[in-house]
Amino acid sequence: MKLSACIEWLFADEAENFADRIRLAHGAGLDTVEFWRWTNKDLGSIEWAVAETGIQLASFVAEPMIPLTDIANKGAFLEGLKSSIETARRLGAHTLIAQAGDDLAGKSRDEQAAALVEILTRAGELLEDSGVRLGVEPLNTLIDHVGYFLHSTVEGIEIVRATGRPEIGIIYDVYHSAVMGEDTAAVIGGDVDRVFHVHIADHPGRNEPGSGVIDLKTRLDWLFSKGYNGAVGLEYRPLASSAETIAATRRLLA
Repeated sequence: MKLSACIEWLFADEAENFADRIRLAHGAGLDTVEFWRWTNKDLGSIEWAVAETGIQLASFVAEPMIPLTDIANKGAFLEGLKSSIETARRLGAHTLIAQAGDDLAGKSRDEQAAALVEILTRAGELLEDSGVRLGVEPLNTLIDHVGYFLHSTVEGIEIVRATGRPEIGIIYDVYHSAVMGEDTAAVIGGDVDRVFHVHIADHPGRNEPGSGVIDLKTRLDWLFSKGYNGAVGLEYRPLASSAETIAATRRLLA
């Protein structure tokens, strides 16, 4: 199982500089990392650290982070996506993450879902032959993202399937899914091919695996048994040193 350290939280206590966090992740035995926004990072130092360590950058967020539930944002998002694709290719990342945005007052869910389908379809056209894919991420609305539009994995898969674009899928966050009371096998079903990347954390607390009540191993084992072959992003707030929690996570998921 390939584990990917989300260096927004992992190694944040050990190093302020993101390039140094990449080096620390490599020193902890990982060969994959990820982060959130790219426009607030020193890309030159990150590019150097990636080359120096040979580490793989799994994913980062496609910017600008504006609601894709609003069709008025179509032009701005697609223009920004071009730069995100260029950055992904520069850094060797193959997956971009899209945030759907909040549930908009005065607009029906059908109208907002249609906006998502339209914008993601056009995004797929931009991504064609780039070697980069885009995953939209369902998030929980009970704790972390109150008011977010896309809280259902089933609806997320329906939206990406409606685009008809192979470049468009979902980011499946097991933590968010579990908080929403979802069963992994039930909500993913036969659509594992639409899962472009996976995130994990435990609940409650959104801390390292083993700190809470989610049976992460069973859920991940199911995904891998059905054909998922990507990285598993460690997107949690570590309660101990990052290296210690990574080692413990390896043992738990083995």
